[in-house]
Amino acid sequence: MTKFKMPLLLPILAFIFLLMSPLTARASGAGAESSQNVPLQPFVEEVQRLQTALNFLGQPLTNQDQEQIKSAFAGRNAGAAVSQTEAVLDKYALAIVTISGESRVDVKRGSALPNLVQDGTRLFLVKIINQAGVTAPLVVESPNTGAVYVPATGSEEPIAHRLTSADVRERWADISLFNQPPMSDERLSGLPLEYRILVISSRDAGRRTARLSFNVGQGTQDVGFLNEISVLFKIAPAHSIVLHVIDGDGKPTMASFIFRDNMGRIYPNPIKRLAPDFYFQPQVYRSDGESIPLPPGLYTVTYTGGPEYIRETRKFTVTGKAPTGLTFHLDRWIDPAKSGWYSGDDHIHPAGCSHYENPTEGVDPKAMSRQVVGEHLNVGAVLVWGPCFYYQKNYFRGQRDNPASTAHSLVHYDLEVSGFPSSRAGHLVLLNLKNIMYPGAKRIEDWPTWDLPVLRWAKSQGAVAGFAHSGFGLAVGTKELPNYIVPGFDSIGANEYIVDVTYPNTVDFIAAGDTPYVWELNIWYQTLNVGFRTRISGETDFPCITDSRVGGGRTYVKIHGTLTYDNFVKALQEGAAYVSDGRSHLMDFAVNGTEVGTHNSQVDLAAPGSANVAVTAAAYLPIKPASAAIGKLPYDQKPYWNLERSRIGATRRVPVEVVVNGEPVARKEIVADGSVQNLNFSVPIVKSSWIAVRILPSSHTDPIFLLVGGKPIRASRRSAEWCLRSVNRCWTQKSPKISAKEMPEAIKAYDHARAVYRKLISESSDE
Repeated sequence: MTKFKMPLLLPILAFIFLLMSPLTARASGAGAESSQNVPLQPFVEEVQRLQTALNFLGQPLTNQDQEQIKSAFAGRNAGAAVSQTEAVLDKYALAIVTISGESRVDVKRGSALPNLVQDGTRLFLVKIINQAGVTAPLVVESPNTGAVYVPATGSEEPIAHRLTSADVRERWADISLFNQPPMSDERLSGLPLEYRILVISSRDAGRRTARLSFNVGQGTQDVGFLNEISVLFKIAPAHSIVLHVIDGDGKPTMASFIFRDNMGRIYPNPIKRLAPDFYFQPQVYRSDGESIPLPPGLYTVTYTGGPEYIRETRKFTVTGKAPTGLTFHLDRWIDPAKSGWYSGDDHIHPAGCSHYENPTEGVDPKAMSRQVVGEHLNVGAVLVWGPCFYYQKNYFRGQRDNPASTAHSLVHYDLEVSGFPSSRAGHLVLLNLKNIMYPGAKRIEDWPTWDLPVLRWAKSQGAVAGFAHSGFGLAVGTKELPNYIVPGFDSIGANEYIVDVTYPNTVDFIAAGDTPYVWELNIWYQTLNVGFRTRISGETDFPCITDSRVGGGRTYVKIHGTLTYDNFVKALQEGAAYVSDGRSHLMDFAVNGTEVGTHNSQVDLAAPGSANVAVTAAAYLPIKPASAAIGKLPYDQKPYWNLERSRIGATRRVPVEVVVNGEPVARKEIVADGSVQNLNFSVPIVKSSWIAVRILPSSHTDPIFLLVGGKPIRASRRSAEWCLRSVNRCWTQKSPKISAKEMPEAIKAYDHARAVYRKLISESSDE
């Protein structure tokens, strides 16, 4: 072997040093300077968005790291805040991408451990040092990712499109950058320093190598493959764990599960879920005998059957050999169905908002059924609407339930008039329709441009009709209830309701539970005060207003006989119901022995006197608040209806109130420990009135109407005046969108409503 002499070696080393020095300076100096000259305010926004995305995707930063970032941002030194945050995030970075002043991309390995899980997903960060202020999209490429196409035997596909077994072996991963909300789009911000989320899923277990290259457009790759790194991953094998799920009666059932490892990562990772599991939920629903794939590790699982069950948590360890199965016993704290009270959510969607829309055109009834069964709802009204209407209406079966129904959880397809020409007047929920297409309409665009014609069409076929997410457009800047501020009537809630309610047998209910309760209840109270008898229903508007779960807002109806969809909507129409978030219950509400929903919910009194009010109440709160922040939130921030808002101080007590003409007149406190309590009140009635019971903002009964001396309810002249002013305000907002063809009938209807309210003003007494 030839040996170099020192005089000869030194020039060679010097030449190599000169050749490498620009790269070395760029690679090392960039990292050292990356936290300098970074404006703090936009950097904080970027990092907070990153943390929100990681939480949403089921792989949050550790609590310690989140606290360190929070502490760094609370400091006064901007440079120190950036550098301290950079030190935290760098631990999660698999790649460091440096974009030079000439927009050349250079990539180095980061310090994140290259660990993956078979049939699962891991998230890493990509650190971007952007010396050029580039705002082009960052692109990741790899020969180890891509859809695998294997032609069928005898295929005539060209050879160029076929994959060999070697191709299949190499394409073991799915590698991409997460550029969807809550992250910004794929374009870089132009900040000198930012981080992006790299998503890697593995088909295999064991050790696999992936080549990752990054660029910000054609020609930006640095010379000599310097924009590429090779990473050897260690991939833990997944083990299929069979879940045994047992209900309180000893029968197999379905439950909601959230599996997290000791790093807080959710399994299966939401980002790669496909229906029937939904990517926008932390939980998955599994029935007895179904399984979950988990790699070796320590896990915490939270499981429940919905708000009628106690949420429980347990820990377990997965090794290469055990466990092969886990058994979960659900613990109900209440079962209203045993007393004839059945739960339903009348506003669930199979497409649009958070749902998948393409290429599957939303999800199928089997996927929706898992949501309904998993939350132990008795009825799920799955509403076809604007998004994917033409595809989803194929699941509509008229007045028959969908075959995905079970004996205790009915799935029934109906319609929300949303995304239709009349939507601006207020979205309509139409239940138990026989036909889903408006007469003469071939497209959505052919439907009426205001609500009354649609309501009349629905009622002509025996449907039960009401307004969705009622509070939208009815916002007011007060907590007072009732209040006499005329809201904007400028959105999609129970806006044109103020007109439609003046026509008998047109509007059956307004919905509550998914918008702020003051906005929802105020318009309802006002119209009850002048003698109208609409009812209330509970809804979620899943997955639009909320995508956490179905049944967040529920209607509980009293059914004397068999649970059927027809019996459910009939009880809703007759007012044998209360609404609830499922955490509190107001069953068997009665006045002078007449139960709500019976005898047209009417009690006749010969003269003023006392009314005896009875209700069976129950509520459940954990001893310590699951989230102390909920009780302190303003009423117009989510979650709008939640029993935690009713908690009295640090106790488990909540107030049960009797309401007469919208005003609370009696109150008792109960302990929210799950016990069922029979409450009785005596309240004075001096004139014809309506009475209801509530636990705000968690549950509210339908009203019972007391007629004194046969006189109609005209409880408040101020309410009648409010209604008249509201018609005028509503007209200013809705009339510009009513078609010229329909305008004469609309003018006639609004004038009719004005005349009705003027008459009611003359008939109503002062408070």
